[in-house]
Amino acid sequence: MSQAPEPGEIRIGLGWDVHRLAPGRPLILGGVPVPSEHGLDGHSDADVLAHAITDAILGAAALGDIGMHFPDTDPRWKGADSLVFLRRARQLAGERGYRLVNVDSTVILERPKLKDFRQAIRQRLAETLGLDLDRVSVKFKTAEKVGPVGEGLSAEAQAIVTLKAG
Repeated sequence: MSQAPEPGEIRIGLGWDVHRLAPGRPLILGGVPVPSEHGLDGHSDADVLAHAITDAILGAAALGDIGMHFPDTDPRWKGADSLVFLRRARQLAGERGYRLVNVDSTVILERPKLKDFRQAIRQRLAETLGLDLDRVSVKFKTAEKVGPVGEGLSAEAQAIVTLKAG
């Protein structure tokens, strides 16, 4: 049984996700299509950034993880828009008495370069999460040719969110 949060209580959540790169798949990051020869492979649209933020929200509210709420064994989520997951995680946290304060995230991908998509991704995430734009940070890094990301085999995303009660 969950207790109501203390007024003003702050919760921090950490999210991480990884997906393989695959030819013939779209590359969707934060709900924004990015032109690329390779996209991310997964049951849904494989939006690694949306998945990491979803997990961060769920974690901060002690609601489990994305796989518990949107299992890849469920045909309802085949090809699903991952922003649906984000909206639902925000709703679940709200039902627990928390509101989202901010998001800080990083996408790790060797190519394509993403700097020209930063504003569109931030805007889409802010709209989806009901946040002001200045409360959504999206950073881009490469893996400096190290490991699966650096070899161009996969992409990762990390996210931290802050929730506040009341």
